[in-house]
Amino acid sequence: MGNSDVAMPTEVDTTFQPTRSAPLLLFGGPYGNLEALHALLEQAARLGVPDRNLLCTGDLAAYCADAQALVNEIRARDIAVVQGNCEQSLGAGSDDCGCGFETGSACDLLATQWYQYTMSELHDSSCAWMRRLPAQIDFTWGGRRWWAIHGGLRQNNRFLFASASDSQLAAELPQTADIVVAGHCGIPFTRAVSGQLWHNPGVIGVPANDGTRRVWFSLAEASDDCIKITHHALSYDAETASRKMRARGLTVYAQALLDGLWPSLDVLPRAERRATGKPLGFDPIYWSGDQRRQEYA
Repeated sequence: MGNSDVAMPTEVDTTFQPTRSAPLLLFGGPYGNLEALHALLEQAARLGVPDRNLLCTGDLAAYCADAQALVNEIRARDIAVVQGNCEQSLGAGSDDCGCGFETGSACDLLATQWYQYTMSELHDSSCAWMRRLPAQIDFTWGGRRWWAIHGGLRQNNRFLFASASDSQLAAELPQTADIVVAGHCGIPFTRAVSGQLWHNPGVIGVPANDGTRRVWFSLAEASDDCIKITHHALSYDAETASRKMRARGLTVYAQALLDGLWPSLDVLPRAERRATGKPLGFDPIYWSGDQRRQEYA
């Protein structure tokens, strides 16, 4: 198990066609947390966001108790999903989650437990469906070209956090994209890089290591002159989700749902480690991409 690169399939899905008349709702990492998914879908309904405008950056099934039930819900509603490293590994029947954890690290050792549980939960038909998910989703919305990926463009289990350098992010940006929506790292952030926008909406399956039970998604709204992106904290029934995990022996991450702290910080850069336990907050982002539009005029 551990730090092997996950090769990127070449398939790009261009069938995601959200309506311009409603916002995009972007989220990642449901991780088998059915209570969080239900809270997200309820919030989408309150915000007037149809299922066709929901986009997930992958890792549907991981730490939490309800892998199969969550996949059933996603498939029944035909929500767009990028193939994350978990879908790639589960779909292939691998004995490793492919998360990119360093071999022998705490994250690596903990992954053994939840990955084996998740494999036992999923039906063969769900794994076959995961194999068919696209590695990238390419679409136009609000007059901008969007690419949705999981981790990095060239390596889908690459951890890219807010403290990444401009050059690190730029190396993972498709040249044809105005806005990249990415996941995997588990902590939301947004950065402008070389006239493009890198946006990570966060995950809904576990807290963002900020000492709260909240999980994260984002909304994108389009106007004639800019895209507005807002990060949103989501509250849900963490007690029930945690209790179900404990009943299935998934005790370490069950506690993380309640105290808002990751059980291991192995994957975090220094800046993100220092931010452990500090509640997150974000200002709205207004992005015009004027420089990029002039370059392509």
